[in-house]
Amino acid sequence: MSEHNQDKDKVINALGGKKGLIDSGLPSIVFLIVFNVQHDLRISLWSALSLSVVLAILRLAKKDTIQHSVSGLLGVVICAFFANRTGQAADFYIPKLLTNLGYGTAYLIANLIGWPLLGIVLGPLLGENFEWRHNPERKRMYIRASWIWVAMFFARIAVQYPIYRSGNVNLLGTVNLAMGYPLFFAAAYGSWLVIKSVPPVKRD
Repeated sequence: MSEHNQDKDKVINALGGKKGLIDSGLPSIVFLIVFNVQHDLRISLWSALSLSVVLAILRLAKKDTIQHSVSGLLGVVICAFFANRTGQAADFYIPKLLTNLGYGTAYLIANLIGWPLLGIVLGPLLGENFEWRHNPERKRMYIRASWIWVAMFFARIAVQYPIYRSGNVNLLGTVNLAMGYPLFFAAAYGSWLVIKSVPPVKRD
């Protein structure tokens, strides 16, 4: 594998990767399907939780990294807690909205103070650590790439919060999925295109 492709894989994996999206996304799909079939919140929640546990066990059995499966399981547990507490299926998506708000705000603030989060996360992985801070072109590149994620996180909130307020669980769940995988891959690929446009700062 070329160094170019290796760097690309590092970027994608650091941002979540395909396995991370599967571990966090499939339980939400199961929740929505089971809720439509059974019309029972508890059964839907237990179905999503059970799948999360199974995915974590499979990762362990295959000796894969369990970082994303564990975080996915914790995410489903938190979502289930919110929905079970209120008895409203739409509240399953509150933590997802709050997560987008948190990440979007963090990316925004980090950009404004000149410490783009993509630089902090990817700099060490790409072999430049924080040397990019002393390279104006590389620093601007990380800021540009990070704006993609700011836009993605706040776009999700702008679209999904009004739907959440309407209480339309099916529409909310469908839009949540549509703005999950596709937007993630678009943002990750877009970030990679921006990042590869400026060579990394090589350490002496």
